[in-house]
Amino acid sequence: MKLMSVAIPCYNSADYMSHAIETLLTGGSVMEIIIVNDGSSDDTQKIAEEYQSKYPKIIKVINQENGGHGEAVNTGLANATGLYFKVVDSDDWVNEKALKQVIAKLKELVADGNSPDLFLANYVYEKVGAKRKKVIHYRHALPKDKIFTWNDIMHFKQSQNILMHSTIYRTKLLKDCGIRLPKHTFYVDNIFVYQPLPYVKTLYYMDVNLYRYFIGRSDQSVNEQVMIRRIDQQLKVTKIMIESHDLIQIRNKKLRNYMIKYLSMMMTVSSVFLIKDGSEESLTKKDELWNFLKNYDKRLYKKIRSHILGRSMNLPGKFGRRVVEVGYNIARKIYGFN
Repeated sequence: MKLMSVAIPCYNSADYMSHAIETLLTGGSVMEIIIVNDGSSDDTQKIAEEYQSKYPKIIKVINQENGGHGEAVNTGLANATGLYFKVVDSDDWVNEKALKQVIAKLKELVADGNSPDLFLANYVYEKVGAKRKKVIHYRHALPKDKIFTWNDIMHFKQSQNILMHSTIYRTKLLKDCGIRLPKHTFYVDNIFVYQPLPYVKTLYYMDVNLYRYFIGRSDQSVNEQVMIRRIDQQLKVTKIMIESHDLIQIRNKKLRNYMIKYLSMMMTVSSVFLIKDGSEESLTKKDELWNFLKNYDKRLYKKIRSHILGRSMNLPGKFGRRVVEVGYNIARKIYGFN
């Protein structure tokens, strides 16, 4: 069995996918790299198959009709045979030195019979034009270099949410929890990270800058104007997350509070962009989202509303606008948009 399967969802990625692939190949023969060609019309399939011919024991190519990022992740997971599973988007990459450190640690943990359900590492915003690269780490939020449980987690800053970039899940856990991402929908990485969390019993955090998250293409899903234009998909993802768990019933208080905080962030991001758009239609959608949460779980609704940003989504006047700007700045930190 391979140690780690990495899915690379590709849609018209010919111009940049090689960088992602090359950095992952430095992981050696313990890697299984699954390139999912999601109905591309450029040379993506050709490039992928050339890599497969050159590295037949490491690279697997799957061609499918276009189903969007989530469906490509679904396909990658369905075909993964490695003990662990990670997603690397085709315009992103990994740091080779950090990858070797992560692999060495995973090998050690597996050999000792202590392999965790979720392995976490840092990610770096590779933002075009930025002189300093912003690193998202989990220092002071998670114990370092040891197996731990949810009981051991500490305070998370707003920018320290666990995102797809930082996660390496046990493959069996993802398959057993029945995760299935919706087709033709952006922002599904939130579901990918959030839904499996209650199934995770053990975690490990390694303070290395593994994932490099590229920010700067004008058509990127986290571009501000693109996010406003695709707000319906953000709302869809948020509703799926609301329905995925009865959070009040989660026994571990620290995990429950973290997931409520994550959901509060999703509600805030959705509300902020709807308010920022400002149209009557958008403001109606904002009210509908909060009513959806209220109708699904009144106790959860009250908890999220009691959060400062939750309460402030309906505040009038200058103070209300100021709070929305605060929420907007938090959203920028989380998504890294321009």
